[in-house]
Amino acid sequence: MKTTFEVSDKLFELYHRVHRLVNESMTEEGVSLARSKFLFFLSKLGPCRSTDIACALNFAPRTVTEAIDGLERDRLVMRKPDPDDRRAKIVSITETGRAVLQAAEHPRKQLIEEIFSALDDEQLDQLYDIVSRLVDKTDEIRKRKEADEEADIAAAR
Repeated sequence: MKTTFEVSDKLFELYHRVHRLVNESMTEEGVSLARSKFLFFLSKLGPCRSTDIACALNFAPRTVTEAIDGLERDRLVMRKPDPDDRRAKIVSITETGRAVLQAAEHPRKQLIEEIFSALDDEQLDQLYDIVSRLVDKTDEIRKRKEADEEADIAAAR
């Protein structure tokens, strides 16, 4: 029987291998996996401030600013002044950005389908159920840790 550490190591190995393959296939089409996250966010939610992107994607504001700089340089996004706050800029995806994102999506989906073709329908359902249980457990742990931190702060007052 495998230990939890052996299984978790294998899951991490799978994640990293899939991530690398998907990134390589998307980069060949003009946009890395990391950059596609920004473009996908903007294509789905529309124009927004970089602080909104940082919050939604859980990235540091500086990371978002640097990414937007590069995306803007490649004409995949554009910045315009925020009409409600003259200090802020609104970021939106360009038509070029949409085209690049769409072109990169096809090989990503094709690669994922090929990888998961190693499983039959029943195995795929089982894997989904198992991963869902692990996701739920991590959420439970995160909530407990946040509650513990809040209790520690309250007790320190």
